[in-house]
Order: sequence, then structure tokens, then C-alpha cells
Amino acid sequence: MQLGIIGLGRMGANIARRLLRAQHEVVVYNRSADKVQALAADGAVGVTSIEALVGELAAPRAIWVMLPAGDTTEQMIATLADLLEPGDVIIDGGNTFYKDDIRRAGELAARQLHYVDVGTSGGVWGLERGYCLMIGGRQEVVGRLDPLFDTLAPGYGDIPRTPGRNPANDRAERGYIHAGPAGAGHFVKMVHNGIEYGLMQAYAEGFDILKTKAAESLPEAERFALDLADIAEVWRRGSVVSSWLLDLTAQALASDVKLSRFSGEVADSGEGRWTIDAAVEQAVPVPVLASALFARFRSRQDHTYGERLLSAMRFGFGGHVEEHGGGESAVAHASRPAGLPDSAL
Repeated sequence: MQLGIIGLGRMGANIARRLLRAQHEVVVYNRSADKVQALAADGAVGVTSIEALVGELAAPRAIWVMLPAGDTTEQMIATLADLLEPGDVIIDGGNTFYKDDIRRAGELAARQLHYVDVGTSGGVWGLERGYCLMIGGRQEVVGRLDPLFDTLAPGYGDIPRTPGRNPANDRAERGYIHAGPAGAGHFVKMVHNGIEYGLMQAYAEGFDILKTKAAESLPEAERFALDLADIAEVWRRGSVVSSWLLDLTAQALASDVKLSRFSGEVADSGEGRWTIDAAVEQAVPVPVLASALFARFRSRQDHTYGERLLSAMRFGFGGHVEEHGGGESAVAHASRPAGLPDSAL
């Protein structure tokens, strides 16, 4: 199947490569010519302008926009809307606010264009592991794009099937869902990232407790010089708290148990804030998610060992760099909300 991709950051470039490996035809554009050339060397059709990208695609066209959420993506969609023809599809794979999706879908529908929002999780590992996709849009349009989503998703892998589950279709088990109409995909991804905050904060606080058990302020008989790398490793194996985040924690601690590379100034993404906003709108109590967000605010004033561990986890799954002297994340992500630090994917 043919797809145009605009934006070749860590996520966009690897999405293109995963599709190329499955023999899809991918046409790519990025402001940086070297990134286009790198994808062209891998088999993509590289172009030097948006107009050229549209011209290379056969109708009905599908174009995936993987740019920072906010004004950058808004402007690109407006540009594409003036170049595309009725029946063409614009896909936003970044971390856009779901209410913007609803508005855009209505505006594009008036021009007989389709809009699909894809919440994309997988970070820097997506090329090999696949991407968990949460998709919003019209049923028939999403169905037409299914071969692309099926390729990008992880597939069954080695995860055991859930006992008692016998759905009409197995997309969720293969790593992607059609969540609902425009905005539903990014809404599900928004809550996903809010939950991610809470999970990461729980690990960070737990390991902070373990580390401070060796503090000289404790009675000598109560001090334990615990091996944090060993604890993370043993919890990976058979524990109910095992997870990919714990895997990344174990990797970070095995490399440097002091986590001296990381400042502990933990950036927060738009999705974390938007999740709390949605909870307030819907009168849903979310004390854990709210506390996790506020802990990131506090981390920029004073840093704990647990917050260095948060930074290490963010680096592990998304390549976000929060090093000493760097302040907020030193590496931008392809789906950074406008005016906010980079988001966790």
C-alpha cells in the first residue's frame, strides 16, 4: 500500500522503515534533506516539497503527519488541505489534543477530505517491536488503511492470549484498535500517557525508599545496603510488578546504579496535563495520576534519586535526554506538544 509521511524524527523515520520492510511504498518529506536521503537509501521515495509528495501519491491519497503537536501540525494540515482532492486522507500520528482532532475532522469533511488520528506508542523501539496504535476516524476510512496499521502493529508476538476472550476481530490482540470517531484515538492515547506517569512514579518512589534504607540517619541495626540493580532484576522474573518499564529500570541500574548521568529534572508532556483536565471535566477522581504530574513539577525545584530514575525510564523508552546541565529534555521528540516539553510515548 502507498503512504506519504511528513516528519522524519525518531518515530516518523522508523514508521517509514517498518512499512518499507513489509514492501509498502513510502513517499517521505522532511525539512532536513539528510533525513530524506537516509530514508531514500532504505527504499523510500524522497521528495523536496509538500507539493512533490502529493504529486507522487495516487488517489485516494493517504498522508501521515508526524510533527510536533500544535501550530506546526495545524499549519501542515492546512497546507495539505489546499493540495489534496476529495477522498484523500490526512493521518495525524503525533500527540494531538483530542478536541483539536474533532474540530479538524469537521473542517476537513466540509472539503470532502478524511481525517484519522492515531495515538502511537512504542518510542524508539517501535521499528523492531512494533507500535501500539489507538485509532480514531470513520470506520470505512480506517478499514481502507488497515494494511498499514497491521504492518505497524506488533502482532501477536509471544504474549499469551487472554483467557475467555473471543472477540469478533483480533486487532486489539495484534496491537491496534479502532477506538471510535475522530478524536477517540488520541483520547485513549492521552489517558495511556497519564497512566504511564502513575506507573513510573510508583517505581521511582519505591526505589527511593530502597535506596534511603542505607541512610546514616537510620539506626545502624536497621540499615540495609541493598543492591538496587539486583532488586530490579529479580522483580522482572515472576513478580506481579514486572513490566516493560521495570525492564528499562533494570537496564538503567545495571549500567549505573547511581544514575549519575541524569539530572532528575523530569519533563511533563501535554497528555499528562490533558488527562487531568479530562478527569476534572468528567468529575473522575484521579489522585494517583494528578500526584504523579505534580511530582514532575516539583522535580524541577529539587531532585531525588527516584526522579533520576524517572529520567532514566524516559530515556529508555523514548530517547528523552534529561542530563545534568541540560534543564528540560535536551532531545526533542517528534510529537512534542507546542510550548510543552517532549512527551513520553
